[in-house]
Amino acid sequence: MVEHLWWTHSLLVLLVLVLPGFALPSVIKVGALFTEDQRDSPSELAFKYSIFRINKDKSLLANTTLVYDIQHVPKDDSFHAAKKACQQVNSGVSAIFGPQNPLLGSHIQSLCDALDIPHIEARLDVESEEKEFSINLYPSPWLLGRAIRDLTKYLNWTKVAIIYEDDTALINLQELLKLPVPRNVQYVFRKTDQNGFRDVLRDIKGRGIYSIVVDTKPDNLPHLLKAILQVQMNDYKYYYHFTTLDVETYNLEDFKYNFVNMTAYRLIDTEHCNVKKTLKDMEKFQSLGHHIINKTNVIKTEPALIYDSVYALAWGLNALQGGTTLRPVNVSCEEEVPWTDGSSLFNYINSVEFCGLTGKIQFKEGRRSNLKLDLLKLRQNSMEKVGEWSTNLGLNITNHQAFHEFGTTNITLRVTTIESTPYVMLKADRNLTGNDRFEGFCIDLLRTIAELLGFNYDLYLVPDNKFGAENTTSGEWSGLVKEIIEKNADLAVAPMTINYARESVIDFTKPFMNLGIGILFKLPKNMPVRLFSFMSPLAVDIWLYVLAAYVLVSSTMFIVARFSPYEWQNPHPCVTECDVMENQFSLGNSFWFTIVTLMHQGCDLNPKATSTRIIGAIWWFFTLIMISSYTANLAAFLTVERMITPIESVEDLAEQSKISYGTLEGGSTMTFFRDSKIETYLKMWRFMENRPSVFVSSYEEGVQRVLEGNYAFLMESTMLDYMVQRDCNLTQVGGLLDSKGYGIATPMGSPWRDKISLAILDLQEKGVIQMLYNKWWKSPGITCSRDDKNKDGKANALGVDNIGGVFVVLMCGLAVAVLTAIAEFCWNSKKSAQSARKYNDGLSHSYLQQSLCAEMAEELRFAVKCRASRQRPALRRQCSKCIPGATYVPAAMEGPQENGIMQMIEMRKSPINFDCGDS
Repeated sequence: MVEHLWWTHSLLVLLVLVLPGFALPSVIKVGALFTEDQRDSPSELAFKYSIFRINKDKSLLANTTLVYDIQHVPKDDSFHAAKKACQQVNSGVSAIFGPQNPLLGSHIQSLCDALDIPHIEARLDVESEEKEFSINLYPSPWLLGRAIRDLTKYLNWTKVAIIYEDDTALINLQELLKLPVPRNVQYVFRKTDQNGFRDVLRDIKGRGIYSIVVDTKPDNLPHLLKAILQVQMNDYKYYYHFTTLDVETYNLEDFKYNFVNMTAYRLIDTEHCNVKKTLKDMEKFQSLGHHIINKTNVIKTEPALIYDSVYALAWGLNALQGGTTLRPVNVSCEEEVPWTDGSSLFNYINSVEFCGLTGKIQFKEGRRSNLKLDLLKLRQNSMEKVGEWSTNLGLNITNHQAFHEFGTTNITLRVTTIESTPYVMLKADRNLTGNDRFEGFCIDLLRTIAELLGFNYDLYLVPDNKFGAENTTSGEWSGLVKEIIEKNADLAVAPMTINYARESVIDFTKPFMNLGIGILFKLPKNMPVRLFSFMSPLAVDIWLYVLAAYVLVSSTMFIVARFSPYEWQNPHPCVTECDVMENQFSLGNSFWFTIVTLMHQGCDLNPKATSTRIIGAIWWFFTLIMISSYTANLAAFLTVERMITPIESVEDLAEQSKISYGTLEGGSTMTFFRDSKIETYLKMWRFMENRPSVFVSSYEEGVQRVLEGNYAFLMESTMLDYMVQRDCNLTQVGGLLDSKGYGIATPMGSPWRDKISLAILDLQEKGVIQMLYNKWWKSPGITCSRDDKNKDGKANALGVDNIGGVFVVLMCGLAVAVLTAIAEFCWNSKKSAQSARKYNDGLSHSYLQQSLCAEMAEELRFAVKCRASRQRPALRRQCSKCIPGATYVPAAMEGPQENGIMQMIEMRKSPINFDCGDS
């Protein structure tokens, strides 16, 4: 057993001596260059501390000790820096750190490239080309630019001022200008120095720019903060984003309580447990009374990056010892012979992946490829983390409420509005000033919200008197929207419609009123009253058909009654043997029967035969339906006020060209038609676009054009209701074209939007907004009440204009009856006179004429007697066969006429005979 162990041990020793081993030297020397002003700085101390900690932690480089060679070089002196670096190379350093100065760093990097020695940096490098043997832990300016771009997009900045001192800042921020530039975003660049901060800030303030990106030298940042206080740009309206990653290290005490918006990114997540532990250990590491962590207990970015860069080398060495052997450096600047193992060490460092103070570290071609930044925002206590930005996920806001904080102590908001009845109106008293000049629904709503949230406000009218629309060619906005975009006003309180175009450039609160687009038109005139309007329930052709049916049925009744044997009756029931049969349905009686039954009146003529009864029954059924239909429709025609309306809907309006129509210029209604995809609305927009005169500058002008006639005004329904209720000549045509709401406008990212939205919801739930609506819409000045007459469901009273034609028909009928009676009397009198002359040949013609006139006069005198008896004398003619020798004796005849006639009869000596068939 012992012998076996001896052989095993001997074999292992032999393998170690024969086979090449993968190992690191026991001592590895590294060099570091710092400028003179960085002597004993936190960066240098962080470098020393990282070496100390790596050597102490044997789990990373168990059998290797790192030894550093630190050299200090004059600032901006590349010759001495290169000389110091060559001294380090000659001493056998495996890697060189620094310097942080961009000019010196470029020279040292060139030297390392020539000798294949890894050059590890922690500085901002704006050069885009790839560099050999260069490891840089500072985030790429393109990644930082993307992070700032994402933030400005989240905050919806549209006009941004960029303050910078060095031209390299333009390279750092070039991602902001990278195409495609966000829509409607404008950038204003202002280069300055320590002495020109106030002038630049005044210029930005005068331009009305409230969003500012600051890229200044770290030493000059306190001067900029002081200038902000001096120019009084330190309230909630202003938003500053600092490109520095060390904003936590500056004193922002003067800005905490004014709710100034200040944000910045940082690399170091101080809330991470490993970071906290490392920083706590750093506090114990001191050298010559200097500290790595500053007074605010926050480590700066540069020391943290240097700390991580040393660990990047250590992790690279740890990976290398498992795959190859690192031979000592044996190169010099004079011979310019590259280090054979330098490229291997560089590749291993480039492939490391670990978590350091600045987050996860991973390289691609010598630059960090994976980056996570914490977004900090100034709050009342300190700079607090409100979100993160990462290379893969972009910006992720974890505390949205932090962007909407504001104070309400002694804050006066600037509020813009526009005159619009009844929302905002100027009072009649012109001596009033300030907010007292205005009244209306929106004014009362603003006053209520201000009392609820506790702020003051100053009202002013928008200069161009427009709500706001985008110019399709220039992309510029007008009216209230422009005032909010340029932040000339904090709020826009007006009947302002919320739509997509406006919402993309400004913010809106919850809608305080819902509405749609309606068509305002002049009330059409009533239909002209016709004297014979009672005939309107039936069309003209129906009247003609009824007349034709009347004639046809009457003629059929006459013909059928003549053929039917059951319609022939004995006219003298007392005479059984009578040779004469009588038919009651003569042609006249047939027409009389039909017309009487049509009028639903009683008649003494009744059909007796089955055939005639069938005709009568079917005619009665026909008249039942016709009269019922006529009666029902007559009620509607005579009690409902009908009007002549040329248009009934938006489709009617679009299909015609006689009536012009338009909208408010620069308003949301115009935008609705301009951007609509519906064919009807597109057609209407083309009509309006080709006729600019149809647009009006105010609602009052549009209403006036409607009252002038031949014009339809497309307006929002709330204003339409207000106008219609106060002018009986106006009406709404058709329904609503869309559905939308009015909201209070605020700048993008304004802290007031959410607060006012909550206030509006509270007022709606309590009914306050409805009470304000009733106050301004239904109470004052209502003069039109045309709908009151029908609100109880009662029909309109009929006047003479409606049914006067019936009286005309009655009078005409009476006149025709009188004329007919006269004609009958004349005809009968003439017939009687002719009969008398036939039996009296000796009488002269003059006597007959005189007798006719006398008889007519006698009948007329009897008819006009007021006290005349209901019985009258009658001419009696008796049959000569029945009464022999009978003579014609007029009843109740007295006077000369009677004697004359008797004498005439006596002279003739012959009686007048009558046939039995005469009556």
